[in-house]
Amino acid sequence: MKGQNWHKFPILFSLYIAQSIPMSFFSTVVPVIMRQENYSLESIGLLQLVKLPWILKFLWAPLIDKKANNSNDLKRWIIGSELFYAVIIFTIGFLSLQTDFQMIVILMIIAFTASATQDIATDAFAVLILKKNERSLGNSVQSAGSFIGSLMGTGVLLIAYHYFGWQALLWILAGFVIFVVGPLPYFKKKSPVPKAEAKSISPAASIQFFTRKGMWKRLLLLLTYYSGIIGILAMLKPYMVDLGYTVKEIGFMSGIFGTAVAAGSAFLGGAIQKRIGRRTALKSFAILNLLVTLYFIAISINQPNIYQIYTGIALLWGTYGFSSVIIYTTSMDIVRKGYEGTDFTVQIVISHLSGVIFAVLSGKLAGALGYTGLFASEAGFALLAILIVFFILHKNNDYANIE
Repeated sequence: MKGQNWHKFPILFSLYIAQSIPMSFFSTVVPVIMRQENYSLESIGLLQLVKLPWILKFLWAPLIDKKANNSNDLKRWIIGSELFYAVIIFTIGFLSLQTDFQMIVILMIIAFTASATQDIATDAFAVLILKKNERSLGNSVQSAGSFIGSLMGTGVLLIAYHYFGWQALLWILAGFVIFVVGPLPYFKKKSPVPKAEAKSISPAASIQFFTRKGMWKRLLLLLTYYSGIIGILAMLKPYMVDLGYTVKEIGFMSGIFGTAVAAGSAFLGGAIQKRIGRRTALKSFAILNLLVTLYFIAISINQPNIYQIYTGIALLWGTYGFSSVIIYTTSMDIVRKGYEGTDFTVQIVISHLSGVIFAVLSGKLAGALGYTGLFASEAGFALLAILIVFFILHKNNDYANIE
């Protein structure tokens, strides 16, 4: 790698950490704090509204593509969104969960809108500055940064809350968000955005992505690729509770150990797909997802011991890391020129929405069929995903230029 290009990777790494730590903190740690303060479950449920901007961000992604003529424009979007994000987080530190709950929720939605905007611009920025042969490593960095940010946001900050309290913790969090975006202005390479078509970008650009020839296959892949493991991820903690593990043990085993494995596998997954190619990686990682479901079926028949659970967690989070990298990389590969933020965003939003659907379905399956029945159902979903991958990549003439 050329000496002048290496620094793009730590910059991307820091940006993805910056957006994922507050997201994890507000969506997973704050509910714990609220429950300790005796908030009702209904109030805690309202907190899920803060995730709406990340689901709806495809609506304003075309605006960012339309206004950005080069990577410097995208840098301004990123820095502006991140500074606004930090100011809102800092402001929330002055408020009390006991007396200002509704205002905190409103400000969190505003903050997450800024964070989602930063994510759109960052994704477009990554597409522009990464050469095709760098995207495997670039998306490893993206996935690993997100996983590490989640680990810090859910684990480290919960511990920090007990030492520093609400106000100081929010101020530290705001300061950290500004700190990690600090290196971005020093990235000097100016990559132009192809604008022949993009000047006429409309809000319908997200939908238009799937009207291109063969893109229905991409939609099918995004809806099903994670389906074999996402339900197990959703039900892993309840499963461990029913096995007799304490909240503290579950927090370490799944929240810290599992997320750390995912971050490591994200780096490894990028190296693997760079070596074997996108097509083979798509197939291989889909098969790994199936093997994970079969493992959980096997250990659920009898009471698993702690070593079997640790192995299952490592396999589950590891394959999730692999799958994330290949989905992100192939999503970058097929964006339209001038529509980088829009096309990448809509693909990732669809994969996340699919995850929500399968996570909800997993609860119903576990309740009706038990955990072994759930894992067997997930194996069926994983097998379906494999068939879809092989169908899509067979005589691949109109889907995408996947190597």
